[in-house]
Amino acid sequence: METENTSLIERVNEWIIQSISIKLLSIGVLILILLIPSSEISSLIEERQLRAGEVTEEVAAKWSGHQTFGGPVIMIPYTRTEKSDWGKEGIRITEVRENAFFLPDLLKIDGKVTPQVLHRGIFDAAVYESDLDVQASFSLPDFALLGIDESTILWSEAKVIFGLADLRGIKEDPQLISNGITLKSEPTSNLEVRFNKNLSDPAMIAQSASGIVANLNWNKAGDFRKDIGLKLSLKGSSYLYFLPLGKITEVSLGGPWSNPSFDGEFLPASRSVTEDSFSANWKILHFNRPFPQQWVGRDKSFAGYEFGVKLIIPVDQYQKTTRTAKYGILLIVLSFVSLLMVELVNKIKIHPFQYILVGAALILYYSLLLSISEHLGFNLAYMIATVSTVSMLALYAKSFIGDAKITALFSFLLILFYTFIFVIIQVQDFSLLLGSIGLFIVLAALMYMSRKVRWYGNTKVGSML
Repeated sequence: METENTSLIERVNEWIIQSISIKLLSIGVLILILLIPSSEISSLIEERQLRAGEVTEEVAAKWSGHQTFGGPVIMIPYTRTEKSDWGKEGIRITEVRENAFFLPDLLKIDGKVTPQVLHRGIFDAAVYESDLDVQASFSLPDFALLGIDESTILWSEAKVIFGLADLRGIKEDPQLISNGITLKSEPTSNLEVRFNKNLSDPAMIAQSASGIVANLNWNKAGDFRKDIGLKLSLKGSSYLYFLPLGKITEVSLGGPWSNPSFDGEFLPASRSVTEDSFSANWKILHFNRPFPQQWVGRDKSFAGYEFGVKLIIPVDQYQKTTRTAKYGILLIVLSFVSLLMVELVNKIKIHPFQYILVGAALILYYSLLLSISEHLGFNLAYMIATVSTVSMLALYAKSFIGDAKITALFSFLLILFYTFIFVIIQVQDFSLLLGSIGLFIVLAALMYMSRKVRWYGNTKVGSML
């Protein structure tokens, strides 16, 4: 009886060892287990990407922040009377001070941007110096259209204002000229209009109303001068935006940078990008934006209609590594299936622990790819990580496969898989098409190679080819 029990146990053990179903089940469990470190790799990539963004912002902030330039806007104060009923005390008349605002008919901005790259460790930040030549032409204000009595206008307090996101970026004293007369300007963080996005952060709210203000030195209507010019040397980081405040706004911008991104609400009418420079020209009409040429009141906001250029540093290793990591489980499945076919065809046994080590190497590949790409770029890092991982797996597979030809075939398949993924990553627009075709071919190959395998037994009939 004891001999029969022992024999039964041995047969069960033998069945478990030989059963393809049990092998497939164990491989499936291993793949599920390997999902845990695979997700951690994705989190690591995201963390490094966020860290790179934080460092870039820190470096840029010490230089000067993103710049949005708006103006000029002429502000002319006036007074009006208000009557209020105070009951028995009668009617009280009070004088209220208001401001009228006027935008230019023609606004021309010529800008030259000189970018440079600042470094902190392995991270880079794009900053720039720029020279802006601003020329604006105004029409004589039509106060009647705003319902303002011209006798109440305070001409001596008329001002011109320019909005600027970060005053720390001003390099030299602005040269503000009106009809040949130099005006003295002052910085302020309390403008009557908001040129930038009014965010929930109090610091950003303050920045949205920061800029330059100058008294126009008018004493009467006859002193009105229609032309205003500004020469401004400005530092900033990453972005240089403008606001379309003219009835016709024309902006020309250029500089020695090969990776500009024309961003914002309006795209350039013409552009040119070469290997070492860019130039762009915008022309925007007042019909293209929803605010008038003149108005009365406070806290007018132009936010949301910025346009300009963003200086991009081609740092694509995080995005490409993330996309590559998404194929991690697919690569593990294909590698495990390849090993399973080797087992079935060549009547060798591969222990689950050996599958685990192979899977661990395939997951460690992405950590290797990420760390090297931060220093050498994605393409070179991909080649180094692939060669290193495939070489290690080939040497390890030789220890349990034994046959050099089969080991070479397994290594070739790994190289084929990695090459296939690399091609998909490079041609993003066709990645879905190529991926679908590639997987279809892989599935067809697996069907062909497994057509003579008897899945209810472990007997191999025929060969892989």
